[in-house]
Amino acid sequence: MKITKDLYQGSLALLTDFYQLTMAYAYWKSGKAEQEAVFNLFFRKNPFQSGFTIAAGLEYVIDFCRNFNFNESDLAYLADMKNTDGTVVFESNFIEYLKEMRFTCDLEAVEEGTVIFPHTPIIKVKGPLIQCQLLETALLNIINFQTLIATKAARVVLAAKGDSVLEFGLRRAQGIDGALAASRASFIGGCSATSNVMAGKLFGIPVSGTHAHSWIMSFDSELEAFYAYADAFPEKCVFLVDTYDTVNGIKNAIEVGKALREKGKEMIGVRIDSGDLAYFSNVARQMLDEAGFPDAKVVASNDLDEHIITSLKSQEASIDVWGVGTKLVTAYDQPALGAVYKLAAIRDENGNWDPKVKVSQQSIKINIPGNHDIIRFLKNGKAVADMIYLKEDTSGKNIFTIIDPIDPTKRKKVNSDSMEQLNLLKPIFNKGKKIYDSPSIDLIKENTQKNLQYFDKTHKRLINPHIYPVGLEEKLYQLRTDLVFKMKNYEHE
Repeated sequence: MKITKDLYQGSLALLTDFYQLTMAYAYWKSGKAEQEAVFNLFFRKNPFQSGFTIAAGLEYVIDFCRNFNFNESDLAYLADMKNTDGTVVFESNFIEYLKEMRFTCDLEAVEEGTVIFPHTPIIKVKGPLIQCQLLETALLNIINFQTLIATKAARVVLAAKGDSVLEFGLRRAQGIDGALAASRASFIGGCSATSNVMAGKLFGIPVSGTHAHSWIMSFDSELEAFYAYADAFPEKCVFLVDTYDTVNGIKNAIEVGKALREKGKEMIGVRIDSGDLAYFSNVARQMLDEAGFPDAKVVASNDLDEHIITSLKSQEASIDVWGVGTKLVTAYDQPALGAVYKLAAIRDENGNWDPKVKVSQQSIKINIPGNHDIIRFLKNGKAVADMIYLKEDTSGKNIFTIIDPIDPTKRKKVNSDSMEQLNLLKPIFNKGKKIYDSPSIDLIKENTQKNLQYFDKTHKRLINPHIYPVGLEEKLYQLRTDLVFKMKNYEHE
């Protein structure tokens, strides 16, 4: 199932920072509104000290762009804005301009589920300068969060080593939108299901859940509660066993499991939500096996993340399914990805691309200029390097020097004749018309797993991962260097 069309039931044009509108007005006022420009959305560091990042949020971007317009209520609000001296902020002709404006940009993006790295464009927008500018805040809001959560989920799933991971974070998420986007991104990252029923409806994600401690507490005894639940859901019995005493709870679950079996049904398993998960999971496994329930699952929850799961794995905990909530959907140890959106080139009066660079005292903050693209080189099914390049500089070449954008001493030569090449940026919109066939969320999730298989296990280590080579093609590196020196107003040899 694809995302429900028009998720937000209309335009979100005012979901922006005020300075985007003041710049838009100034572009219009100075006659630059329709000048063609290229902007790139990218990030500077992998989150969670990870060796990789998972792209997510594109379908939300498509939804946003397809519905982009200023409605009557938006325009009335903007028209009513006043300066401190009582004059209007935006003159009426600009309001009329916004009224007629529709999304007409070209947009390219890496597909959701693609493994990506710092400095490479996730989204490239080409079109009228005013439109490119007005898209910035919303695109960053969408991509920053969903990419962050998809990456966290992928790390948790890697730590689980093939076990099922369930996303249980709705009640701890940052608001309604944060919960929905987190559920979607978690599934893209590899989770098997969500507790979020609305996310299940909107996105076609499997939903999962059993009962809470309050269910047990509402009865006179735990055993009575288990029997009542088994009567209501004989096909889906996972019993929460730690309301009072975990070992006794397991005994009660086994008793009800035997009663279910007499009716031709099988208990699915037990869930432990507190205490020493390694110890009690092993106790549960032993008791279930001895009682004749070797296929019953042991589900664990309680503030889990990839590091705790790794620790429990190392302790040989008997856990089959992991319920992960707060630390996943809130990206607990890093609350923001830090993606940025920068002008890379603008058409001059002769129709040529004029590359643009932002100079900074921090080399990591110097953007990559020009109308560029990304190639991933594969050899024998494994990723070798990613190259950011100017399209016009690669035709007819087969040997490339890739230079790290932060440390130019790190270089890699690639002979493309012996390698498969993947173009990571895919056309999504052409002059405002959607030309991309959006995949189902199940296919996006499969794409994540396929992408992760391209990379060596050393790149996917949770701690101190090996750094995958990503860099600028030599001519692009030289262009950026020349522009930096030019902007700093001094020559170099």
